[in-house]
Amino acid sequence: ISHPMALPSGNSSSHPVSFILLGIPGLETIQFWIAFPFCATYIVAVLGNITLLHIIRIDHTLHEPMYLFLAMLAVTDLVLSSSTQPKMLAIFWLHAHEIEYHACLIQVFFIHTFSSVESGVLMAMALDRYVAICFPLQHSSILTPSAVIKLGAVVLMRGILLVSPFCFMVSNMPFCPSRVIPQSYCEHMAVLKLVCADTRVNRGYGLFVAFSVGGFDMIVISISYVMILRAVLRLPSGEARLKAFGTCASHICVILALYIPALFSFLTHRFGHHVPHMVHILFANLYLLVPPMLNPIIYGVRTKQIRDRVVQGCCGKEL
Repeated sequence: ISHPMALPSGNSSSHPVSFILLGIPGLETIQFWIAFPFCATYIVAVLGNITLLHIIRIDHTLHEPMYLFLAMLAVTDLVLSSSTQPKMLAIFWLHAHEIEYHACLIQVFFIHTFSSVESGVLMAMALDRYVAICFPLQHSSILTPSAVIKLGAVVLMRGILLVSPFCFMVSNMPFCPSRVIPQSYCEHMAVLKLVCADTRVNRGYGLFVAFSVGGFDMIVISISYVMILRAVLRLPSGEARLKAFGTCASHICVILALYIPALFSFLTHRFGHHVPHMVHILFANLYLLVPPMLNPIIYGVRTKQIRDRVVQGCCGKEL
């Protein structure tokens, strides 16, 4: 794609007017068709999460910590998928490869902030399951609605405060003449590769954020589930153990749906030099699209109250 380089005032420290997003290099000839399953997945994600939010809002029996966290997860999924998918579909269908410089940095901010928030909400949900199973009598007094909202606010602020420096640091650096990003959305490492300066501090900070957020959340989730496992195995009957595990199954599925593609994408971007670039880009796209689609389906199928509400809405009658 031959677009002229546009640098304001001819200053080498200035930023380009725009970047060029290639989409999925190596699959250019079939990108038009790849867009159809991507679009279907995005539609399912949007409709599923909006339905989930609506059900939690109208059903007062669902105004409990687990469902309030689930509502936070649904909002996060809507923001995360909507920050990338419309532009991605425009690239695949309309060949709208150009993205304005500030729009690219805004996309970087939203992708990384809300990936952090998604991880943090899953951590909060693990703590909720831990308190519910290990301290059932104190659950409602420990995790009050205000405590849940405060925990959600802390998770959001953590994402904003840790990710904002990405954008500020990059915006003050000189860019090379090439402005082609060989993927379908702007993210920190891809933008950093276009900088004509020493980026070791930026890369180091990126690794610090990834390991501090992901590492901390995974440690808390792991400890919570070890404690849950110990408590469940002490239960006298097999039926009680199965019921306790059942309340955690949806959460475990959602954790795996998020962390497995995220870990693969993160590791291949930094260390997977022999992994085809096309495979990395596909995983990076799936990481931002599959969890937002799966989360409402997993919780909708496994949670009786939500399932009943959906059936009730579809049939248009009281169950």
